Amino acid sequence: MMIRNIPLRHELKYLITPAELTVLRNTLAPLMQLDQGHEYLIRSLYFDTINDDALEEKIAGVGNRKKYRIRIYNFSDRVIKLECKSKYGDLISKQSVSIPRELADQLIAGDPEGLQRMRHPLLHDVYREMKTRLLRPVVIVDYVREAYIHPAEEVRITFDKQIRTGLYQTDMFNPNIPTYPVFDDPVEVLEVKYDEQVHLVPAIRE
Repeated sequence: MMIRNIPLRHELKYLITPAELTVLRNTLAPLMQLDQGHEYLIRSLYFDTINDDALEEKIAGVGNRKKYRIRIYNFSDRVIKLECKSKYGDLISKQSVSIPRELADQLIAGDPEGLQRMRHPLLHDVYREMKTRLLRPVVIVDYVREAYIHPAEEVRITFDKQIRTGLYQTDMFNPNIPTYPVFDDPVEVLEVKYDEQVHLVPAIRE
């Protein structure tokens, strides 16, 4: 399924305990491939409007909504992604484009003018949002991701661990900014993404 020529996928999310993660890992290991051969740290800097519209829509459970973010891996600026994740009921889509460090720094500082020189439609969307709705960076989210892929069934299963956040922290290339655990108890996030119904999904639900 497509919308605006962007693929739509199903997405399931569950909160699980570390013990449940171990059981699931042992189940998945013989069936799927560990993405990149190891776990890795993801840091995302999320943007919101001056009225915190994205936050309010999430709290209200609005069915169709989107969120913008800059994402890096292992605190490195070698790969920097500007992304928009859209939700349409039970389906999600993601637009993603690589950007240079200079442009990332400009966006973090609230300056969207560098986007005008770029041709990617996502960058034009972000420029419009920053100019008309005062989109700006508001919160950093960190976690360690352990991802499994099954190319034949077009399914991706991830475990997000050690989830931390830094509200009103925007210095995303600084590994030493203060962040705090999102959950009081040891909790991990299991996420299952797939294009169509696959054989592995019913087993995960059970």
